[in-house]
Amino acid sequence: MIELDTSKVRKYVEHRMEAKEVEGQTIRGASNATINRELAALKRMLNLGAKCTPPKVDRVPYVPMLKESNVRKGFFEKSEFVSLREALSTDLKPMVTFAYKTGWRREEITDLKWSEVDLNNGAVRLNPGMTKNQKGRTVYIDTEPQDVFADLWQARKASGKLTEYVFLNKTGIDRIRSFRGSWETACTEAGIPGKLFHDLRRTAVKT
Repeated sequence: MIELDTSKVRKYVEHRMEAKEVEGQTIRGASNATINRELAALKRMLNLGAKCTPPKVDRVPYVPMLKESNVRKGFFEKSEFVSLREALSTDLKPMVTFAYKTGWRREEITDLKWSEVDLNNGAVRLNPGMTKNQKGRTVYIDTEPQDVFADLWQARKASGKLTEYVFLNKTGIDRIRSFRGSWETACTEAGIPGKLFHDLRRTAVKT
């Protein structure tokens, strides 16, 4: 078995950055952003292996990330969002998926109640006075967030805890409130440090 350490990670990065000759043509090395996505996937695999019982990884080495000068500020590329969601805890994934699809503000999402969700018609509404402009809003969601709500509804029924809020924290009883630390940790793991939750809103508006 080859032991992975930081020095081997650095050698891999150097290898990926090198230009190569292919059939007489010079192919540029991978960009910092591409390499960071690969490193983020590596870190995720190592962390998952370390959490197994028994652990499949005895230690997780330090994996240095590269600086990115071409990161689009205030916007999530699809690959960045997928990497982030994979790095988030189970309780945060549904909420972040809904935010990515709808562009709703954080407070609107964390305050969402089941009485405002129409599972049969795939619609979610906010009543007047609950939004920033005080106007009501109804959105019709596509398959992915519909599946998210269906899973959350089944989990609610199975638990026997008839909570009024949709997105719950790890206790399964109270709604999600503060998650800044978990968000920042996941962004770092995904190789996109500095991203904001509000960037999900900007992304939904542009796509």
